[in-house]
Amino acid sequence: MTAPAARTVLVTGFEPFGGDSVNPSGDVARALDGETIEGATVVGRVLPVSFAASAAQLEQLVALHSPALIVSLGLADGRETITPERVAINYADARIPDNDGEQPRDASLDIDGPAARFTGLPVKRIVRALGDAGHPAAVSLTAGSYVCNALAYHLGAVAERHQIAAGFIHVPNWSADTLTPAIRLAIATALTHPDDVDDVGGSIH
Repeated sequence: MTAPAARTVLVTGFEPFGGDSVNPSGDVARALDGETIEGATVVGRVLPVSFAASAAQLEQLVALHSPALIVSLGLADGRETITPERVAINYADARIPDNDGEQPRDASLDIDGPAARFTGLPVKRIVRALGDAGHPAAVSLTAGSYVCNALAYHLGAVAERHQIAAGFIHVPNWSADTLTPAIRLAIATALTHPDDVDDVGGSIH
């Protein structure tokens, strides 16, 4: 009898941008690379902060590794909690140029795509698990309009096309040592309990 193929989790983070020398999202992806979480092997990779190249590299990684789950990470400097994103919008309005020097304004990410794409992660369950473990977390209803949102939107299309679970999590500007256990728990939660819970997770502003 042939043994079942091992599951793979693809975790992506980003390189530094905006003049910063570090990006904790990329540091976490590197830290988790090669780990085994709930029987799944983690492939951690760092993507360029580029509207075009990040999506292209994600496609290449999915084709190469055939992951069962994708968790993409990005830095939300100024936030004080870990924020799984519920939705990404078909819109780019870059406050600063990306690392390729591109700065789209009031642009569609995909002129033929839907206005928004929703996460495939159990975001409320992840927030509950993180909170129970002492990691400040909250569901986010906006991924911004920069490269993080663009990748999250593209991620939704990739997930639909390949029929895999995928979603985006913004992380605060904390150290990788602080963030890595939390993201490890988020991945374990998504692998073991893919259905979400009926918690309150909305916002009035």
